[in-house]
Amino acid sequence: MDRATGLVSAACAKLLNIRTMRNFFLLFFVIFFFASCGNRYSIPDDTKLFRYNEPAGIRSLDPAFARDQANIWGVNQLFNGLVQLDDSLHVQPCIAKSWKISQNGLLYTFHLRNDVFFHESEVFGKSNRKVVAADVNFSLQRLIDDKTASPGRWVMNNVARNSNNNMKIATPNDSTVEIELTQPFTPFLSLLAMQYCSVVPHEAVEFYGKDFGHHPVGTGPFQFKYWKEGLKLVMLKNAAYFETDSVGKRLPYLDGVVVTFIIEKQTAFMEFMQGNFDMISGIDPNYKDVLLDAEGKLKPEHESKMYMTRIPYLNTEYLGISVEKESAGAISALQEQNIRLAINYGFDRRKMMRYLRNNIGYPGLYGMIPPGLAGYSEDSQFNFEYNPEKAKQLLAEAGFAKGKNLPEIVLQTTATYQDLCEYIQQQLAEINIKIKLDVVPPATLREMVSQSKAGFFRASWIADYPDAENYLSLFYSKNEVPNGPNYTHFANAEYDKLYEKAIAATSDSDRNVLYTKMNRIVMLQSPVVVLYYDMAVRFINKRIKGLKPNAMNLLDLKMVVKE
Repeated sequence: MDRATGLVSAACAKLLNIRTMRNFFLLFFVIFFFASCGNRYSIPDDTKLFRYNEPAGIRSLDPAFARDQANIWGVNQLFNGLVQLDDSLHVQPCIAKSWKISQNGLLYTFHLRNDVFFHESEVFGKSNRKVVAADVNFSLQRLIDDKTASPGRWVMNNVARNSNNNMKIATPNDSTVEIELTQPFTPFLSLLAMQYCSVVPHEAVEFYGKDFGHHPVGTGPFQFKYWKEGLKLVMLKNAAYFETDSVGKRLPYLDGVVVTFIIEKQTAFMEFMQGNFDMISGIDPNYKDVLLDAEGKLKPEHESKMYMTRIPYLNTEYLGISVEKESAGAISALQEQNIRLAINYGFDRRKMMRYLRNNIGYPGLYGMIPPGLAGYSEDSQFNFEYNPEKAKQLLAEAGFAKGKNLPEIVLQTTATYQDLCEYIQQQLAEINIKIKLDVVPPATLREMVSQSKAGFFRASWIADYPDAENYLSLFYSKNEVPNGPNYTHFANAEYDKLYEKAIAATSDSDRNVLYTKMNRIVMLQSPVVVLYYDMAVRFINKRIKGLKPNAMNLLDLKMVVKE
């Protein structure tokens, strides 16, 4: 607590000089944009803005590039898809009011609402336009277009193609969409709930071109108003939004959302503590011990100003290893399977979680699939419990007994995870595996990974949809970057056969058996070092009501009330 108090005191002087200016600019932008929109966005007596900070930054608000959490959260406020997930991760209607699946599981027929409109925009002559079936077809076809170069094109892999290589999506009328699959795929509805599959207007995409991600036009509860990269993003209430609450009141309740991009975690934390942000998400070393006790519970002294939500969530934190010898980022030492296994056995995950995470999360002992999904198995016969002697044996078998002649291995990470990586570095040094940390900004690391320029890197995988296939798709050889999520360049013929068999299986029990086998192959080959399975933790200002947690940690603000 003394160390934390010192950090807070040091940050206060810096904040004194910038807080007044920051608050002035926030007020100026809110007043300007509300006023510029006429009576429809007139300022109420008590403007209700939800404010949060995104230190990783947002690269694009184009759904086709909603690859990571920062982008997904922003896109989710502005766009809708055919379907959506509720807080229990069940598929619910959205732009589609209903659907039917053919008996053979190959044809999905969606019936659209007739009251969904795109946001007012200059591309519609400063008006808006109703969403029709052709918009759904355009949006999904755009995902697989080479010109789009979307990292989400892989989500359409199971949709059938015609002779022109377009997807077999039919629109017999303005309110009906038919999608044909190549084979049954049980998670397909959940997959359509991904932000990648949001509906966009062709007029805006054609007008803005590559800048559409900075001039987004969607159908969501909030609409885009202002974005200064590195400073602020402002989204205001969509007064024409189609969803209502249980008593028929039109959503959203909030007047707008303001996102800032303060990189310094201590500064952002102080802003939250002073009430200038309504939420901080996740656990960071800068404030972990200030807010939490040793058991991971909110300390009593903070309960008058905030509350905490925590729920197991579908996020696996890991270290990725490029296992393709030709890859620019590959590290020769890590091409050896036994060295990868030695790293997996060479550090104590339980101790790491207890002392560095206050037991927020679960040690990553059992592969990529997190608890809560079929395929996760606490296998007592094969896991990565701390075993330094086994790690030393694996090193010797690889020809590097006691680490002799083993070159130093560079691990790329970000400042947020530096403490975890330093812990791993220290423990691996005890078995003569030397790790050098290269701490880079989050955007830089994302770019390095996506371009295959990182050989050993910290990463995470947040489920796009609640099925273990989503995690196992990271190792399917045909999903290799840049068009898929196989960042490790893992390729295994047996694994690919099991994967293809699993996605075609209609029986849940059959798929689960296949998932377990595939998870075992990944553990044995070790293209990843799983650190832990996460928990979704949020610290929320007590003025905020209705912000419910969910196992995918999706930020859904349309039902949120600010008192």
